[in-house]
Amino acid sequence: DDDEGVKVLLSLVVTACGLALFGVSLFVSWKLCWIPWREHGLSPTTKEAHGHLNPTMSPLPSQEPTPVASAAMKISHTSPDIPLDAQSKGRENGVHTNPRMQRQTTEPPHSGSIRRHINLSNPDFNVAQFQRQDSLTGMGLGLGRLKPELYKQRSLEGDEGSRRGGGCGRLHFILKFDCDQEQLIVKIHKAEDLPAKDFSGTSDPYVKIYLLPDRKTKHQTKVHRKTLNPVFDEVFLFPVAYSELPTRKLHFSVYDFDRFSRHDIIGQVVVDNFLDLADFPRETKLCRDIQYVSSLS
Repeated sequence: DDDEGVKVLLSLVVTACGLALFGVSLFVSWKLCWIPWREHGLSPTTKEAHGHLNPTMSPLPSQEPTPVASAAMKISHTSPDIPLDAQSKGRENGVHTNPRMQRQTTEPPHSGSIRRHINLSNPDFNVAQFQRQDSLTGMGLGLGRLKPELYKQRSLEGDEGSRRGGGCGRLHFILKFDCDQEQLIVKIHKAEDLPAKDFSGTSDPYVKIYLLPDRKTKHQTKVHRKTLNPVFDEVFLFPVAYSELPTRKLHFSVYDFDRFSRHDIIGQVVVDNFLDLADFPRETKLCRDIQYVSSLS
């Protein structure tokens, strides 16, 4: 009886140890297999179900952008990250696009001016080509930026010719003295062969008259536009005593009118010794060369 009791007790101990070992093995296998799968979200059952639902879907990093995403990129170049209807429709259809392709591009403000010189789609441009295009563009812009100082080129050439020739055309005028009224009557008839002062090859001449040494009393003709042979036919009166005529000088200054800058002096004519003129004090017709002067004192 004692031997049978010992055998039964040993069998129970062995059975209990076997059950304990089996429980420990189950616990270790659960720790090693079940918990890592749950942390990565890929249990055997869910992985099989995921592969069954989308068997043709490729990994996201290797997926090519769809035409919808590429078309959405070209909509805006100014606002970053705008939600697009095309992207939402793609999500409804089960198409997942790369998040990097959803960002909008913003170009710098000066990119438009650079695109005129460089073809951005062609990376084989060189510095010489850029400089040649820039020089051609500079020539085109230069046509609209005319320098005013170049307008006077012909004027300066005419002035040089006047210095060498000693004259700047001729002035025709008539002098008469009215003894009853004691006034000198001056009629400016015309001017001939005036030098060109404008870049168009013409001048806008007019004449100022003084009876020196008095500069307070001044007379002036009208301006005649774009001509080198103006006809004035204007009469001016200078009150003066006959006895003062030997000390007086009649001074004609011929100018070229300029609307935007200082008027250019063409030349001058000075008449003195009135009593030595033929037919004076009666009407006397005179023609004098216009002498070049750089400025009037």
